[in-house]
Amino acid sequence: MASLTYDLTLAGLSVGAAAALTGIGLIVTHRATGVLNFAHGAIAMVCAYLLRQLTVEWDWPLPLAAALTLLVVAPGIGLALERFVFRPLSVLGSDPAQTLVASIGVFVLLVGGAALIWGPGAHSDAPTLVSADPWGQLTVTLVLAVGVGAMTRWTRFGRELRAVVDDRSLAVLGGIDADRVAAAGWAFGSFTAGLTGVLLAPYVRLDPYGLPLLVMEVVAVAVAARMRSLPVAVVVALGIGVVQSQLTRLHPSGWREPLVQALGANLFVVALLVAALVLPGIGARDALPRTATARVATPPGAWIVTVVLFLIPLGFAGRDLHTSVQVPALGVVMLSLVVVTGRGGQISLGQAAYAGLGALFTALLAAGRFPGLPELPELAALVVAVLLVAPLGLLTGWPAISRHGLALALATFAVGVGVSRFVFAQPYATAGLTLGRPAGFENDRTYYVLELGLLAGALLAAHALRRGRTGRALAAMRDHEAGASAAGVRVPALKLTAFVAGAALAALGGGMLGMGLRAFDPAAYDPVRGLLWFAAIVVLGADSVLGALAAAALLVGLDAGTRGGVAAALIGLLAVLVGRFPGGPYEALRLAAGRLRLRREARLTPLGARVRRRLRPKPPVPGRARVAAGATGVSAVSARASGPAGAGGPARSGGAAPVDAPGGTHRRGMAYGPSGTAEPGGSAPGRAAPGRTGEPRAAGVPGPAEPGGLKGAPHPGTAHGPSGTPEPGGPAAGPGHAAPNRTGEPRATPADHVLRARGLRVTYGGFTALDGVDLELRPGAVTAVVGPNGAGKSTLFHCLAGTVRPDAGRVTFGERDVTRLPAHARTRLGVARTFQQLAVFPTLTVAENVRVGAEQGRVVDPGAVERVSRLLGLDGAVRALPAAGLPTGTLRRVELARALAGGPRVLLLDEPAAGLDTGEVAALARVLRALAADGMALLVVEHDMDLVADLAHTVHVMTAGRIVTSGPTRHVLDNLEGLDTVVER
Repeated sequence: MASLTYDLTLAGLSVGAAAALTGIGLIVTHRATGVLNFAHGAIAMVCAYLLRQLTVEWDWPLPLAAALTLLVVAPGIGLALERFVFRPLSVLGSDPAQTLVASIGVFVLLVGGAALIWGPGAHSDAPTLVSADPWGQLTVTLVLAVGVGAMTRWTRFGRELRAVVDDRSLAVLGGIDADRVAAAGWAFGSFTAGLTGVLLAPYVRLDPYGLPLLVMEVVAVAVAARMRSLPVAVVVALGIGVVQSQLTRLHPSGWREPLVQALGANLFVVALLVAALVLPGIGARDALPRTATARVATPPGAWIVTVVLFLIPLGFAGRDLHTSVQVPALGVVMLSLVVVTGRGGQISLGQAAYAGLGALFTALLAAGRFPGLPELPELAALVVAVLLVAPLGLLTGWPAISRHGLALALATFAVGVGVSRFVFAQPYATAGLTLGRPAGFENDRTYYVLELGLLAGALLAAHALRRGRTGRALAAMRDHEAGASAAGVRVPALKLTAFVAGAALAALGGGMLGMGLRAFDPAAYDPVRGLLWFAAIVVLGADSVLGALAAAALLVGLDAGTRGGVAAALIGLLAVLVGRFPGGPYEALRLAAGRLRLRREARLTPLGARVRRRLRPKPPVPGRARVAAGATGVSAVSARASGPAGAGGPARSGGAAPVDAPGGTHRRGMAYGPSGTAEPGGSAPGRAAPGRTGEPRAAGVPGPAEPGGLKGAPHPGTAHGPSGTPEPGGPAAGPGHAAPNRTGEPRATPADHVLRARGLRVTYGGFTALDGVDLELRPGAVTAVVGPNGAGKSTLFHCLAGTVRPDAGRVTFGERDVTRLPAHARTRLGVARTFQQLAVFPTLTVAENVRVGAEQGRVVDPGAVERVSRLLGLDGAVRALPAAGLPTGTLRRVELARALAGGPRVLLLDEPAAGLDTGEVAALARVLRALAADGMALLVVEHDMDLVADLAHTVHVMTAGRIVTSGPTRHVLDNLEGLDTVVER
């Protein structure tokens, strides 16, 4: 027994050494470049195939072939990837999700290329580079680990590597060649991948799909090491390898035997599940590349062409018709990715698992082998299978609540691999399964008709989840998760909804695919398929149902009509180029066609020009064609004549542009008279327009009787100064004063509308960000918080908004304790916020952005969209424009309009003047004063002391996490003279 244990330990050390090599390579690559290299396993597979080709097929000596493979080809692959794939992404400012898609593209490309060159079959004659004795492999692993550790700690290159890891941009400013560091990291990572492949190939199945997946299963050791610690990765790899070997000694009886056998063969998969689902994740919030979220204009007649193309297979026969049966089924699976990835913005690499479960459950139910359920007809079995699989979407949906980007990718990939290894690969679950077709649809033609009907139903379901209130909420979550939560969107519940709906659609497509093949084939739902499907839907337009149908037709058609691997190679190539063509292949083709198209400009003859002038007289220019445009003072004429965003600069895009005084300078407090000259005493940037009662009011703020006026708009003349603008020092509202109502009489301050913070304390790793902070926001008052960077202003703001939970203290809204409520719950109570960094949803139009706030806020009022848009000058042509690319001033108004559309009682503004010019700041102050005059409580965290002085009633000064002074604005600011260390002026 002792000898057996010793032998198993040696075998486990051999396996663990190979896993440790993978962990070392992944960690070095990630530390040097920030990329989680999903292509690591594919590089290992290519190097193993190359060594076999050189030695077995071409009879090269093993030492020479190994030297060429490991010292030239493997590092060369890494250098090529860094130079031609990932360096351009870095130059273009890519995010981790974009590099993740590119690395998946490299994986798919290498797998498809290997299948094309060497065929999809397995080989068992790979040469042995190191003997099966584990001491050789263990020695190689330890030498590499010690060498990399020594280099990192004691050499100049190691110091440069650590500097690049800590802050790449700062390292570049310090004179470090970050590209050289990244290239070295990629070269070493690819070398370790190649070494892993040639060491494992003699003892496992060498094929284009199995070996890459086997290598990627051991990514758990790198995740357990937090992608940083080489010693931890080596120890974890060796430990798992030894335990996995020792489990083979156990031979329990009954139902436990297959379970123990599965654990013994797949302990690294269990470690991957634990590392991805339990351990703290790596990566942060990563938006998907624009290829996944871009709005692709549907060409005219595209749906007619699509319908015709999907009807053509009804005229096929034999093998062609049998192959075509797979297209609608795979199209339904792709639609599941449209919902989860395209609309919801969640990275999902495990959809193949749900498709396979749909096929497996359908087969078990139809055969009467599903525990607790009777035998069912095939169509009923398919429906029940969908209902059973849909809740399993929580396997990936639940981790998605707290994980994003790379961590979510690993979690979904781990679920896909776990289902494949512990369900699909187990004989007790899949042995002897056949799958028939529903009665009346047995032949390929009739079954294809049934599939078209099911596909139409899936299209309607996907359309419902991409349109309307749910669709807008999903798109908002995809574009800016924090912004969606601040708008009132229940982000956790919406993520679960997206994953459950995606699992249901994937199960439906998988069941259809199984019935089309008349059998349950585990290989059809391999995790590599999940990576291929994800890459295909991203590069072909994830937020497009036509893109899903095109992806399905492309994947089935290419592999059926050509040698296997063509589809994977093509999709991989497109994914690799995702950084070169940010708009996807559609935009690239459109730009190429535009460049090739001959443009001939037609010119009129002199006679034709004279005739046109007579037929089209020039319209007269009015003396004063300027209408107040809400919060910007931009004339309605210039806003509507602007056309698309960016056509003529900010002033021509319907955005926020300042009013220019003579000479081209901006002047606050100036307005233009009928002759176009500046008039002193007016409100900048637009002059206050008179209300219906003849009293002046803030420009752009509708009066109480004006059609389309904002619900609860301020009474004309309330607390206005001589220029017609509200004054913070007037009797309207101040700390401890009641805001006036529409009749001018004092109004009692509602006790349930007061937001209070008491004794807030927040610490981060021993650093105290807030230390016993008290704050009170009352209706009708504008409160400002100022202080230097690091004073704790943002932390206080986040505690009030619900994005940070204090370690001590309470936040109450009225009599209700909201300390533990998340941001979306506070928004629905009436506490809205804006962001320092713009939090708009770029793929939605301006009107849709505002509508999200109206649908998810405290008051669900569709009419608020029109009223708020009119208030802030967003009711013109700009309302139909996508938010992407609009000027900063316009986007500030969009964000403010979204917050106001939900009917908030408290408005929190985080540096609202950031990115605005002088005129825009003055106009913003005018609108905020009007809101406060109508009884809203406002908090402004701001560095612009001019805005604070012009707007706030009360100012709190923070430093070192405490409020050091508070009081009326003028008193506090006058006493801050000379205290530049306290407040940045």
